[in-house]
Amino acid sequence: MIEIIKQLDTDILLWLNRSHTIFWDDVMWFATGKWTWLPFYILLALLLIWKYKKNSILMIFLVALLITLSDQLASGMFKPLFERLRPSHNPDLVGKLHLVNDYRGGKFGFISSHAANVFSLAFYLTLVARDKLKWMPFVFILWAIFVSVSRVYLGVHYPTDILVPAILSVPIALIVARIYKAYTPILIKKIT
Repeated sequence: MIEIIKQLDTDILLWLNRSHTIFWDDVMWFATGKWTWLPFYILLALLLIWKYKKNSILMIFLVALLITLSDQLASGMFKPLFERLRPSHNPDLVGKLHLVNDYRGGKFGFISSHAANVFSLAFYLTLVARDKLKWMPFVFILWAIFVSVSRVYLGVHYPTDILVPAILSVPIALIVARIYKAYTPILIKKIT
């Protein structure tokens, strides 16, 4: 069964990676960029402040905890534990991958930190902000999928490298959302 999953993982990776064009290379390179989403995050913070006023303080502060948890799960636990080579470092795939800008990422790829972080953020904000921002689940889940798929397209992750953190991000988001809901009334009382 594991061999079938590994083969399917590789087949999907190669299909997506080989579907490249100059246009999609640029789009996916942009999507995976370190600073690409900074203006988006700033606008998001401003939107949350505008909609949630004092409640946004804890909401935004907990994003830092959320990202720390998801990132440590991916980079601090899973990658060193499983030591699964990224496709871009897999000797069996040499010459089979299209690498954009010769980008290879770090040595190990299971699980994707990008996917863990964006899915955790998407699920968390869906849980805490959907009352005033009803469109948020649609936008953020699509955004998380887009960023995560860019990693497979670029040949630095297998599909399971993004699927597993998408699933694992749900409990992380739930825990942090519960912290927000539990401590917001306490924080508001202290501020007012």
